[in-house]
Formats: sequence, C-alpha cells, structure tokens
Amino acid sequence: MIAVLDIGKTNAKIAIVDPGRGQEIWSLRRANELVRGPNGLELDVVGIEAWLLDALRQAPGRERVTVIVPIAHGAAAVLVDHAGGILAAPDYEDTAFDEVAAEYSGLRDAYSHTFSPNLPQGLNLGRQLFYLQQRRPQLFERAAQLLLYPQYWSWRLSGVMSTEVTSLGTHTDLWRPIDQTYSVLARKQGWARLLPPMRRAAERLGPIRPAVAATTGIDPTCAVACGIHDSNASYLRFLLDREREAFTVVSSGTWTIVMANRGDLRRLREDRDMLANVNAFGAPIATARYMGGREYEAIARGSGVPTIEAVGDVLARGAMALPAFASGGPYAGRVGTLDRGELDGAQRASLATLYSAMMTALLIESLGAAGEIFVDGPLARNPLFAGLLAACVPVGAVRTYPDGGGTRVAAYLAGVASPPSGTPHSVIPLRLPGLPDYQALWRHRLEEKA
Repeated sequence: MIAVLDIGKTNAKIAIVDPGRGQEIWSLRRANELVRGPNGLELDVVGIEAWLLDALRQAPGRERVTVIVPIAHGAAAVLVDHAGGILAAPDYEDTAFDEVAAEYSGLRDAYSHTFSPNLPQGLNLGRQLFYLQQRRPQLFERAAQLLLYPQYWSWRLSGVMSTEVTSLGTHTDLWRPIDQTYSVLARKQGWARLLPPMRRAAERLGPIRPAVAATTGIDPTCAVACGIHDSNASYLRFLLDREREAFTVVSSGTWTIVMANRGDLRRLREDRDMLANVNAFGAPIATARYMGGREYEAIARGSGVPTIEAVGDVLARGAMALPAFASGGPYAGRVGTLDRGELDGAQRASLATLYSAMMTALLIESLGAAGEIFVDGPLARNPLFAGLLAACVPVGAVRTYPDGGGTRVAAYLAGVASPPSGTPHSVIPLRLPGLPDYQALWRHRLEEKA
C-alpha cells in the first residue's frame, strides 16, 4: 500500500492506494486555513500536520503502508532553524510582499534565464525570501535550512532534508532550467546555501520517524519518498508513457495550468504569466496558467451544475464573463466583469464552465501546443468542460483519463510496480449553435479591454 499526501492551495488530502489493483481504497480531505502569525499570513503547517497524523491513525490498512509520497503546491517553502524549529512558512497570497516589489525586481535574473515571470504578492518564492531578509532580518539570520513545500513534508515524516527540482523550478526566481543551476539571485542572496542536497522526486529518503510510527500505527520500516510539485505530478502521469511525443496537459485545481511537452520556450511571454516549469527529470516545460479554480467559483457563485440547456441559454442571452476574477494569469490586474443580468445556479455554473474552456483554449494556443490534450483534476470531472474545450481549440484531440492514472504516478514515485493507467477517453466536441461566434466576440472584447 502507498499513502499519498497531496497538499493543494485550497485543500489537503491523504489517500491510501493499492498499486497492485491500481485503485484508491480510502481518502480523507480537509480545507486549508491561513494563519495570521507574527510574520504575516502563513501556511497552516501545524494544523495540517496534526490532521495528517490523526488521519493516518484511522486509515484502514495503515499497517500495510510501505511508502508515503508527499505532493504539494508551488511558490511555498518553510524556513527552519538549527534546532529544527519553524521560523516562517509564508503564504504567497500575503499582499505584504508587494512592499518590496520595486527593490526586488531589480535583483532578479533575466526572464530569458529563469523563465520565471515577475508576479504579484509572493508568487515568486524569491520575493518572499527577500521580504523576510529585509523586514525580518533577525529571523532570517537564524535560518539553517530552506525546505520547498513537498520536501518540508517529506522531512517532517522522515527526518531527512532534501531539495527537488520540480518545486525549485516553479516560478521561484531561484533556478535556471536550461543551465540546470541556481540563479545568480539565489547564490548572491545566500539562499542557495540554505537549500539541502538535491534528490530525485522518486528517491526514498529513509524510513518514517519513530515518533510518526508510534503515533499513527504505521510500520516503522515504511519509507518516505522525496516528493513532487502537484502540477508536475499531474503532468508526470502522461509523461511516463509519452516522453518523446508532443502533447498538452491541462492540470486543474486552484490553478489551471497548461503544460506543453516539447513546447517551444521561445513562445513564452513574461507579461502573459507564461513560464517554464521543470519536470521530474529536470527538463523545462513550456507553461501558461491562470487561477482557474478561483475564477470558476467567482463566476459560478454556488453549487449549480452546468447543463447543455443552460449553456444554450447563456449563448442565446450573450451572457459573458471577462477576466480577471483572481490574481495571476495573462489578464492579471484587470477587473473581471459579468454581463447580461441575473442567472440561475445552472446558468452561472454553465457560464463559469464556458469561460474556463475559452480561457484554457486561449492558453493552449498561446503555447503553440501540438498533439493530444489531456484534461486532469476537477475540470476533468466537470460534465461539460472537456467537450466545450474540444469545441474551442482549433487543433488537438481532447482526452480524459481513467482515475487509475494517479495511482500509477503514486506507484512510480514510491518505486513500486503498478498496472498501466488505462486507455484515455476520447472527448466529442460540444459544437453548440452560436458557440463559434460567441467565442470570437469574447476574444474581441478581451482585446478591447487591453
């Protein structure tokens, strides 16, 4: 059995998966809270750890778990002192980081070296670190280690510190993906020396701490994998079978992240929030993204379910959502607008789904992506998203995958055998009357707002 700890920006989840059957057999989820600490907004690492240990204690079959795999969101790290105490676990949405934006901007490596755009708040991890150095110098002087977020959890579980390239290469300003080396900024500011030795995502760091075994009832010989950035875990499930092919992954959650395997990095534009992520094997990935989960919720405003009939109503009325409804993405800084009056729950959910499909199609085109398009995460479970996306993109067949693909990635990261993830499902485009004209008008209005 494998335990997968998946800490997203909005929710944390622990799951027990059976790699032999390719199935998740149990899971538990909790909403993440933000904590207001002496250093500003912080990640609730203490609360998540208490929840995690309690969840593992009640997990069925926990005594048969042989490996724990940590997965966590990007733009996050924890500063630890020489005694292993937590100094700071900043949250990237703290607006206080904007106080040092001007000074920090002049210190960053050129975009052509890091492919890391200059982002608001603390979405560049380097800006978080610079802020702490400038505003909390006494705290920063006590720092002994800097742990990227997945590796913070692998350390808490195993006692072994490590660094891994997928989180390091996620718009941090700390990594040069083509050179595969730390940025000049990271070295000059002394941050590189705080990062532990580099390990591979699938590398086993060691057994769980004795205290974790005693608290949870998990076998003391259970190993802990180094761990991986969450969007890269989603991407990896497709990369394992198609490393040499051109394809695109739409990884959804709080962020909708479009990653183009074998994409041309020369197409990336800093002003459109385009970047190069780094895959589990160290290679750069042409990427575009927007805060899709947040924007969907801002438009849907409730629990309505999208329907084809309601999409038809939206198209007929010309109801339209124009970005942006959250920070980040190609239209960050604009104020989102909703046109054409009040909609019921199904219509709002349908408008949010249509908006998500058109935004995602725009990002796919901006990358010049080729090959099949795989939808992963919550958007793959939306009953209309994939069909609308297939109708909105000019090229590339849209596919969704059976749930077992996530189990295969967990098995790969745990270093154990697993059955193939299955055949992807082909998506039939929802070619609804009026949709092409609606999409063309939506894009025209985007340019009008520029």
